[in-house]
Amino acid sequence: LAAWLVLSLSLLGETGAENMCGDPPGAPSHSVAAPQLSPEERLSPHMPESLLCDSCHAIAFQIEEQLRKAEGKVGKKALKESDYIEVLERSCSQDWESYGVLELDGEKRLAGPGLSRQQPLSVLVSGGPWPGRLSKLCHGYVGEQGEAQIYGAHRRGPAALRQLLCHGDKGPCAGRKHSPDRPKALQNEL
Repeated sequence: LAAWLVLSLSLLGETGAENMCGDPPGAPSHSVAAPQLSPEERLSPHMPESLLCDSCHAIAFQIEEQLRKAEGKVGKKALKESDYIEVLERSCSQDWESYGVLELDGEKRLAGPGLSRQQPLSVLVSGGPWPGRLSKLCHGYVGEQGEAQIYGAHRRGPAALRQLLCHGDKGPCAGRKHSPDRPKALQNEL
């Protein structure tokens, strides 16, 4: 499995030339290692339990964005059932390549659009199993909740959609208000 390493900072360390980038001589260099992934994190077809809540927030964000764009094309009116079903399918079937794992304060976290936990200097491991896992989870949420219920939550606002998918009684973020620290596993992901 190939993984892309993306640096959030354009330069790592010194170049060896003094003041080349405006840094004072002797400025400390910085290095950041890629997160060390366990065999489960690298090889399992399922999203690791510790990343389920972050994954749910990413999925809710993507669904919200796709539904908002579709409604924008029809003048913010409610979509027809066939239209929102198509949008939900497209949301879950996207490539998910902009998501990956990074390590923050010794803890692995999912990072990407809609997820706020990022550091100015970090290494993001994306590609590999992460896009497939997110797609599978997204389809699972749509199957469990149903398209009509998801669309109804979207119409009530982003917080209602996150509540439905992520923070309900059986959601991976149950018992947490916003971005949780310790997510719970979904029963079907064990």
